[in-house]
Amino acid sequence: LPVLGEPIVVRLAPGAQRSRWNAQYDQLTLGLRDEADAPRRLEAALRGYARHVFLQRLAHYAERLTLPVPPLALSSARTRWGSCNSRGIIRLNWRLIHFPLPLIDYVVIHELAHLREMNHGPRFWSIVAQVYPDYPNARKALQLGATHCPHW
Repeated sequence: LPVLGEPIVVRLAPGAQRSRWNAQYDQLTLGLRDEADAPRRLEAALRGYARHVFLQRLAHYAERLTLPVPPLALSSARTRWGSCNSRGIIRLNWRLIHFPLPLIDYVVIHELAHLREMNHGPRFWSIVAQVYPDYPNARKALQLGATHCPHW
C-alpha cells in the first residue's frame, strides 16, 4: 500500500486495541477486535496520518505565503483533491496520503493560493508558481495518478 508514494506493509493484529505506525520499518500494524473491521480501521489510520501530514504542510506553506494557517477538513471526494471555500476552510482529500509529498505540497499550495485569489486566473497561477514553479508537471501527475489508480 503506498503512503507518501512509498510502499508500506500493513500487518493485522487480531485482538490488539490500537493501531501503530512504525516509520522506521515502513509498517502499519492494525489493531483489530474483528478481522471484518480491517477496512474501516485501515481508512481511519490513513485519515489520521493524512491529517497530521496535511496540517504540517499547511503550516509550512501558509508561513511562506504569509497567511494564517487555515482550518483543515478532510474529504472523500471522488473528483477533487482539494477545495477552499469563501470562509477560508481548506478541504483535502485524505487519499492524497498515497501520493509523494511533492504532489501533496502542490495541492496544499494550490488551495492556499485560493485564500488570495478565489479563481484560476493569471494572478492565482502566479501565486502558485512563486512557491511551486513546477506546478504544471504536478497537475499532470495528479491527473495520471487518478486515472491509473481507481481506488484513489
